[in-house]
Amino acid sequence: MEERVIRVAQYKFEKPAGARTEQSAQPGFVPKLNFGMGVSPRLVGGTSFDDKPALDQAQIERLADASLHSIEKTRQILRAWHRQGHLLADIYIGGIAPAARLIGERWTADEFDFVHCTIAHSRLHQILYEFSAEFLSEAYSGPNGLSLLLMSEPGSQHGLGVFMVSEFFRQAGWTVTLAAPQDIAEFKLSFHADWFDAVALSISTERHLDAVSKAVAELQVSALNPNLQIFVGGPQACLAPEKLSWPGTHLINANAQQAVVAVMQKIDKAHRQLLLTSAESKPGAYAGKEIAR
Repeated sequence: MEERVIRVAQYKFEKPAGARTEQSAQPGFVPKLNFGMGVSPRLVGGTSFDDKPALDQAQIERLADASLHSIEKTRQILRAWHRQGHLLADIYIGGIAPAARLIGERWTADEFDFVHCTIAHSRLHQILYEFSAEFLSEAYSGPNGLSLLLMSEPGSQHGLGVFMVSEFFRQAGWTVTLAAPQDIAEFKLSFHADWFDAVALSISTERHLDAVSKAVAELQVSALNPNLQIFVGGPQACLAPEKLSWPGTHLINANAQQAVVAVMQKIDKAHRQLLLTSAESKPGAYAGKEIAR
């Protein structure tokens, strides 16, 4: 069967699929997409497309319409954009993400039913899986030693955006555990599954706001990492940010690429404060030394 509706279960990415292999280490090796998209023009002979115009609304609408029709038509559009010189990061942020939002808006406006909306999002989600190795190889920065738990709200059907965010964190060198809990009990278990530097929560609806906020308050105390940084984002961060202002958490209302930068800045700041606190508790221990990550 060509297409399927994807449900992302919890899994861990220890090593990006785009990491160098023995083959890729050979001179002249150029990675290709695993579904025949071909070589990106940006990767050949130092060609630069920095002045490539951003994808416009008409192109976004074409992608949204294609995802409602078939996965093959969706691939064809994305192949064309990539051959024109758009980086996959640009395609994700400027094409796939707004197309997914447009589909949601059309469903809200009753232009089609929930089943068609779900299938269209699933097709875009499937494409992200197929792009994964090439996306990571385009700008992989190497492991940074940091780990992230990226989790949707309990019972969420919105896996596309969460998976996209996970790809940007993986590209930036994070070890990512991606979880889609089905209830609050599973939500809590995910926090204690491992030692994390950060937890990022994607909140799509208001259905579980009270339960999730209470769970987060409890889990902050019992987390394996006493300095765990917790971030809250997702569609609700844009629609109703005041409802996500939970004590001890950081609100993020940004795209996937910007979210990586925001989380890294908070982690660095927390690390510096921890070193400063340690220095103050041990007079002379850090005298004359710059406190830096």
